[in-house]
Amino acid sequence: MNKIEKFINLKGLILGIVVFLLFYFSSYFQIIPILLLNIDIQKITESQTVMLSAFSNTVLLLILYFIFRKEIKKEWQKFKDKFLENIDIGIKYWLVGLAIMMISNIIINIVLNLGQAANEQAVQQMISALPWLMFINAGLIAPCTEELIFRKSFRKAFPNKWLFILMSALIFGSLHVITSMTSPIELLYIIPYGALGGAFAYMYQKTDTIFTSITMHMFHNSVLVLLSILI
Repeated sequence: MNKIEKFINLKGLILGIVVFLLFYFSSYFQIIPILLLNIDIQKITESQTVMLSAFSNTVLLLILYFIFRKEIKKEWQKFKDKFLENIDIGIKYWLVGLAIMMISNIIINIVLNLGQAANEQAVQQMISALPWLMFINAGLIAPCTEELIFRKSFRKAFPNKWLFILMSALIFGSLHVITSMTSPIELLYIIPYGALGGAFAYMYQKTDTIFTSITMHMFHNSVLVLLSILI
């Protein structure tokens, strides 16, 4: 193995790019219900946006499961065999990521007075429209797809532990910000989002089963959505 192969696995990188493109263009899956239900995209409602998002995320998850199905089955068994140990590791590093996320958010919001990230504002609007479907979509489906993309495929692409964690955190954080930001200074929100993404990557690296990060990602998102619904 040469020096480059220690950091980048070519086959894994190609697969990662394919998976990433599937994720990036997954919104096009929404064309199917739009055509079948004759939805007027010029007059689309917030509720319809939530339903279309849930549909595209579900289709994407099924495709990702098909791609990684053999490894998913093995890692599920590994997760079950050391369930308490895996959960303990997951909670530990989730708390670290959460602490960094909260501290960086406080600094950004108070010191720089940026207010709430645009991505968070969009999510809150969708929760208000169809709260329980958003709970399923954002709390259960999205964590599965995101972990398979930003952790599973990235780990195959970057064999080096720290490069994997760095790339996972950076790209995960960037995509939560770039797609909805309204000014360049909002790029600072990559830090809190990236901190959590890095924590998920580290726990996956540590336990060698994607279900550790999926479980903690589900828990994190579900709690946030429930708090938005109930408060």
